[in-house]
Amino acid sequence: MASGVIKCKAAVAWAAGKPLSIEEVEVAPPKAHEVRIKVVATAVCHTDAYTLSGADPEGCFPVILGHEGAGIVESVGEGVTKLKPGDTVIPLYVPQCGECKFCLNPKTNLCQKIRVTQGKGLMPDGTSRFTCKGKQIYHFMGTSTFSEYTIVADISVAKIDAAAPLDKVCLLGCGISTGYGAVINTAKVEPGSTCAVFGLGGVGLAVIMGCKVAGASRIIGVDLNKDKFAKAKEFGATECINPQDFEKPIQEVLVELTDGGVDYSFECIGNVGVMRAALESCHKGWGVSVIVGVAAAGQEISTRPFQLVTGRTWKGTAFGGWKSVESVPKLVAEYMSKKIKVDEFVTHTLPFDKINEAFELMHAGKSIRSVLKF
Repeated sequence: MASGVIKCKAAVAWAAGKPLSIEEVEVAPPKAHEVRIKVVATAVCHTDAYTLSGADPEGCFPVILGHEGAGIVESVGEGVTKLKPGDTVIPLYVPQCGECKFCLNPKTNLCQKIRVTQGKGLMPDGTSRFTCKGKQIYHFMGTSTFSEYTIVADISVAKIDAAAPLDKVCLLGCGISTGYGAVINTAKVEPGSTCAVFGLGGVGLAVIMGCKVAGASRIIGVDLNKDKFAKAKEFGATECINPQDFEKPIQEVLVELTDGGVDYSFECIGNVGVMRAALESCHKGWGVSVIVGVAAAGQEISTRPFQLVTGRTWKGTAFGGWKSVESVPKLVAEYMSKKIKVDEFVTHTLPFDKINEAFELMHAGKSIRSVLKF
């Protein structure tokens, strides 16, 4: 059962737009249906930076960010039956309660059981488990992995193979799973397909990997930064193009390159203009475009309705459509059996107190994923 308060290191975001501050925080013991986890490794994702920037309408401060982590269960609250201290786990920002109408529907992975409190930066009972300098600190995405110890709801935990290297599989908590699942679950890409991937960051590379696993015959990477092309080709891109090299809009270029458009396109940036280009680069009659990137609050997408009337489909995906508690352990197994890549996404490994450096590397486009180790 749960022991007392733990004092540990965490990176606290005291205010929007300010660097993270390494502080000593207090992590209260887990309450009913909660799990306290010793985080071994965590990675930095654009979503953390988006909230830190102040653009996230659900952002609340002070907060402990982080949602790509892996660790070991330290203690469990009452009523927790599927997890025990010592279990190797990945915290999940999309939970799976197995009971709500979303979990019971095979068409979605968007469990709503704790959605409201999670969005407010609180545990399901409406309170926080973190304090620092006498102040309550908010949780983030139900995970808060930028802390040596964190507390999550028991439905927000995937128990994984104890042999998995945590400084690698932490990436399956968001980016890789999202991109890979967008292909496998949301688009359901078939062998021989032609695909275009807009944005060649971590998620875009995971999409390329998924297209290759699915047997796509042509995978076109699209990015303004040509320094990303070599890596994209290592992951399976057959060619890469830079929209700045052309006079005409990139969708027209792709339609010409592919005899009428691609079978599948994926937007992995969060830019509404690129979302339109991705849809319009799809083939008439059957093209499917998947929005993977998260646009800023209040933005809207547009296209001419005729694009859809003539047989294109616009879809979106969250966490790659994976029902999290049951799927993440399988993704870890796929990595362990070398079906999917994970190590290749890690470009930098840093000690935890260099966390602001990890954000700088990401903003400069120098990293795919930086992993921080406690």
